[in-house]
Amino acid sequence: MEGFKRKTPEEILLSISKLHRGSLKIYIGAVSGSGKTYHMLREGHNLKQQGIDVVICAVSTLQRPETVEQLGDLERVPSIHWSKDGREQKDLNLEALIERNPEVVLVDGLAHCNREGARFPSRLEDIKFLLAHDISVITTVNVYELEEAMEVAHKLTGIEVGPCVPSDTLELADEVRLIDATPETILNRLEEGHLRASRDSALFQRGNLGVLRELALRLVAEDVNDSLEAHREEMGYMGPSGATERILVTTQYHWNGSIYVRRGQQIAKRLNGDLHVVTLRKFNKPLTKEATAFRKSMMKLVHKIGAKFEELPLRSRRSIPRTLVDYAVAHKVTRLVLGHSKQTKWQTLLQGSVINGLLKRTRNIDLFLVADRASHEGERILPAHIHSQKEAYKYKRLSKQEVEEKIGEIKRGRFKVYIGAAPGVGKTYTMLREGNDLLRKGIDVKVGLLETHGRKETIAQIGDLAVLPRAEIRYQGVKLEEMDTAAIIELRPEVVLVDELAHSNVPGSKHKKRYEDVLEILEAGISVIATMNVQHLESLNDAVEQITGIRVRETVPDSILRTADEVQLIDVAPQALQLRMREGKIYAMVKVDQALNNFFKTGNLIALRELALREIADDVDERLESMERKSSLRGPWRRKEVICVCITEISHADRLIRRGFRIAHRLKAAWHVTFIAPRRSEELERQMEAIEKLAQRLGGEFSFGEVAGGKQIPHAFAAVANRVGATQIIVWKDAAVKQLLPLTSHMDVLIVADYESWQTSGNRVK
Repeated sequence: MEGFKRKTPEEILLSISKLHRGSLKIYIGAVSGSGKTYHMLREGHNLKQQGIDVVICAVSTLQRPETVEQLGDLERVPSIHWSKDGREQKDLNLEALIERNPEVVLVDGLAHCNREGARFPSRLEDIKFLLAHDISVITTVNVYELEEAMEVAHKLTGIEVGPCVPSDTLELADEVRLIDATPETILNRLEEGHLRASRDSALFQRGNLGVLRELALRLVAEDVNDSLEAHREEMGYMGPSGATERILVTTQYHWNGSIYVRRGQQIAKRLNGDLHVVTLRKFNKPLTKEATAFRKSMMKLVHKIGAKFEELPLRSRRSIPRTLVDYAVAHKVTRLVLGHSKQTKWQTLLQGSVINGLLKRTRNIDLFLVADRASHEGERILPAHIHSQKEAYKYKRLSKQEVEEKIGEIKRGRFKVYIGAAPGVGKTYTMLREGNDLLRKGIDVKVGLLETHGRKETIAQIGDLAVLPRAEIRYQGVKLEEMDTAAIIELRPEVVLVDELAHSNVPGSKHKKRYEDVLEILEAGISVIATMNVQHLESLNDAVEQITGIRVRETVPDSILRTADEVQLIDVAPQALQLRMREGKIYAMVKVDQALNNFFKTGNLIALRELALREIADDVDERLESMERKSSLRGPWRRKEVICVCITEISHADRLIRRGFRIAHRLKAAWHVTFIAPRRSEELERQMEAIEKLAQRLGGEFSFGEVAGGKQIPHAFAAVANRVGATQIIVWKDAAVKQLLPLTSHMDVLIVADYESWQTSGNRVK
């Protein structure tokens, strides 16, 4: 059960004060036209149907047909109209609102500045006034109107934006919901005349839309991470949540200290993690002149890259592992970065090994050892700029095969995926709504496969869409149904809607998985809009199990998202999702209690939401990089990397392969999986076939090596890594690691921890 911790007197007083304060909900989007006002008004109608007293004031539809339609019969409290630079402005009529005293007010434009002489200078102050009078407020804001994001947005896009709200505004909100919209969606709305972009035309350039979208995703992810940590502290959990990365670099005041800090920065940027830097020193001894100079330059570097810095006490060399692990656990570190050991065997015996001490003490923390490449191969090779390669490619004559591939790409249908953090967020609802919008525009849309799960709101969204019959398949004497892919291709609609991409088809079907049916439909020139949940991504399988304690069996390869022309997140706050569950809008009432006590626990939903936000932000970043923009938030990756995943035990093979894929994908690296064992058996052959398929499905190359005895395994691994030109190897934390490290000091080495679910691993404070 959750929430047994006794509240302090201060927490009790705070809870009582909140009883007499309205609640605040903020809809946030990348730009105007994302759909914030539409969703706010729709929520207003839902609240009104539940008997809540709702009014609107200073709501701007900008005459967008869909948004105007959502006004419906909502009561409007007249706003105060005035003009600025020839544009009509609307201020809240506070006196009228206080006199009317509704339960909820819907209002647009959180960053709006009021007219001169108004009671308060800004709409934010107006809203705080209403909240203090026990009136709840639902409002909207664009990401670039938040102070903390404004500077980043200007730096990346060059756009000068208007008024903003303070950085802590989101912290005032009881709920923040992101309304995600792809650049393609925004540009379509602009082309159809549903947006006014004359004033901020630079905002609506495709690249800038991507940058602002990624900024919104990451900003909300940070807000969600704060709420996740607060929840975990309240529940008494320690250690990393599994939803976000936190990198700790340990270094010394030495000439190569900045190398480790820079390497940590690169890792943190690619993994979207926080960066901490620590150094150990004896405080009772003054620093040398040289160390003082290195300290000054290191602190300057750490400040420049926005990391957190701390000096830790150095009592003795043998105490270093305990000091570092204690700090790592206290700060929820997921990866510890340090240099390879330069000790001799005798020094290790006399002084102890820091790395061995860390391996012994760490749990749920990966170790990353930075290579000393300078002494082995000089500077790392930087690949030629993509730009120059593309310039040359423009003049290259295409081969017959390349021409056929280009024609295939042109003929292929467009692919859009709606993704959510959990069942019930509204993916199918939104897919059907878009299908009806396309139908009204004269596009031939059919429903290929629909799973409504009996949800009335979803069924109502079918509208005028034709639902195609399913194919009947007999399996073990039972008649079962699957999507009729052959019939869809024969019918040839322009667009087909398909639910639940990760679904496994009945044995005997043409394809094992539904996503394979979708790929066939796309190749036939039919566009597809589909749905899936983030936990079904193959490479996130281990992270999801760590978060929830549940192993998701049905997955899709990550390449499916990269295949998609558009990927759009449907974001819902955990509390709102749990409320839908309790109202029977997701599962039948008999399943509600079980779901709320398992997968739909608050901590699970917060962590999965953060995972989804960060995953889509990464997808946006990859697309920005493919456009050669230097303004993607993580920055371009310009190093030539080759990853080698080393496996000795079947039991942890899947996890290492998934980890290898995610790292290789982020570093744009070639990657290899090598499995080395002392003997080959029939059972091993069968198991090896499964991990080879997984590696190949995720885009890696697989090889097997047989050795005479276990002691030869480290040497065999080192030989394979050298042969493929590995710059980084990924290994499990086992007995072979100690023997492997001296053989691979010229490579980065990631030693993967044996992660367990944070809900089942005993990480609860006693």
